[in-house]
Amino acid sequence: MYIKDFRDLNLAWLKRYFYVEPKDKELLENCKKSIIDKGGHIFFAEYNKQIVGCFSFIRLDDTTFELGKMAVDPMYQGHKIGQQLVLHALAFARKNNWEKLVLYSSTKLPTALYIYKKYGFKDVALEKELPYARSDIKMELELNK
Repeated sequence: MYIKDFRDLNLAWLKRYFYVEPKDKELLENCKKSIIDKGGHIFFAEYNKQIVGCFSFIRLDDTTFELGKMAVDPMYQGHKIGQQLVLHALAFARKNNWEKLVLYSSTKLPTALYIYKKYGFKDVALEKELPYARSDIKMELELNK
């Protein structure tokens, strides 16, 4: 139902700051197959009856998920929607007794990094085989400790 919103919100920020990579195309063009059917989840933020933000959980294993594809419509940035999305993500992950959240980001996105750090994500070493060329930072959050 919201496939177009998920794709469009993410394409907007990718094109604004970076470019669309093959992994992005895989996740955005068929999010049901690449995220949902593999045990992941997609959530949306609604404001004034309009979808203005989203994020996904991409399943890495039974207790570890990647927090990814978080986007907020530029017209609604500054309304703390990103922070509300992160809070919802953390509550959902804890409710499901997940052990860890992982995310990949870029130092070109200081506002996003600020939010992640505010809610407890810590920098960890990047592996050699990265899912995205733009990623120059990896963060993790140990849950339920």
